[in-house]
Amino acid sequence: MTSVAFHTLGCKLNFAETSAMRRSFEGGEYEIRGFDAPADIYVINTCSVTEDANRECRKVVRQALRRNPDAFVAVTGCYAQLEPGQIAAIEGVSLVVGAKDKFSLPELVKSVGRRDTALVMRTDVNEAVDFHHAISSGDRTRAFLKIQDGCDYKCAFCTIPLARGASRSPRIDEILEQARRAVDEGFREVILTGVNAGDFGKANGETFHDLLLALEQVEGIARIRTSSIEPNLLEERSIRHIAASKRIMPHLHMPLQSGNDEMLRLMKRRYRRELYADKVALIRELMPHAAIGVDVITGHPGETEERFEDSLAFIEGLDVSYLHVFTYSERPNTAALDITPVVPIEERRHRTHQLRKLSDLKRHEFESRFKGQPRPVLFESEVSDGMISGYTDNYIRVSVPYEAGLVNRVGLVGS
Repeated sequence: MTSVAFHTLGCKLNFAETSAMRRSFEGGEYEIRGFDAPADIYVINTCSVTEDANRECRKVVRQALRRNPDAFVAVTGCYAQLEPGQIAAIEGVSLVVGAKDKFSLPELVKSVGRRDTALVMRTDVNEAVDFHHAISSGDRTRAFLKIQDGCDYKCAFCTIPLARGASRSPRIDEILEQARRAVDEGFREVILTGVNAGDFGKANGETFHDLLLALEQVEGIARIRTSSIEPNLLEERSIRHIAASKRIMPHLHMPLQSGNDEMLRLMKRRYRRELYADKVALIRELMPHAAIGVDVITGHPGETEERFEDSLAFIEGLDVSYLHVFTYSERPNTAALDITPVVPIEERRHRTHQLRKLSDLKRHEFESRFKGQPRPVLFESEVSDGMISGYTDNYIRVSVPYEAGLVNRVGLVGS
């Protein structure tokens, strides 16, 4: 039997899509193995948000070939769409698959076979118009459910529209079918994921808010959690509904990228910081206990010392729970390459360090508010040093002594 192993780089959406690829190989013809085991076929699903992700792809290819020098290595994902020539030049790669064909890997692998020179299967990203459903899980308790793909935004720093194409999403009834499938497989929590999840449904006359209402009616889902939503797409009615809901978790993640309005203009973001602050204030008013996550980019071209300090002061003043901080890296064919001044690499890293220290402080302050306060926790199956862990409704990680009856159940724990 032919063995196949998978490795994912990047976001939760990539993990969900790798799970869909894995399912397409399941059956009598293939044996699914872990990536750290010898296999006949290795599938690597890549990200290309940062330069580090590109280097990581090369490293993972080498790791696969060390386990089996004669393996068939297929590379797909965003990096494969954007830079197929660079991947094809990596020794040992047999197949490079772009956005349009990545869900047809079993047929492609069978037809191509092991090659000394990589075959590139890549078309214009605008041909990637179909939506492919995907669900992933790492712990068998929480399922990441893909609800949207692609993006119509043209942010100055971002390659995702070039890698994934235009925004698209299925109808709500299709998502509900996938959610019921997750319930049937034993998942208690569903996390909604997409490139620009708040953009859900616009081609079908539906909205993200409509989807939330519909998912609440799916029997068997104990928890619904949203992932990143653009602040300009997070409607007030949705915030109010989440605050009143017993099934949608009080946890919202909104990308900010910069707390300086001039930087937001240069980045081609579709909001200014006043709107962001208003959304945070409304969430806090209605859900004082909610976790609020923030994405920030440091060292973007045009970020003078004065603009960075202004951004830092704004973020310090926000009542948010944690930051995801990304150091800017140059990406081909993006508008940011034409913006000056360019921030030196060391200065970018210094600014990242400052914001990560701020994130640690905010996370500590947020979690300290709930010390000793009972909160509902969904416990995962993994056991470490006799302890079992899970997340509270408001995204605080807690651990308690292992008991078999806790696995995949929601229980009250003093966080």
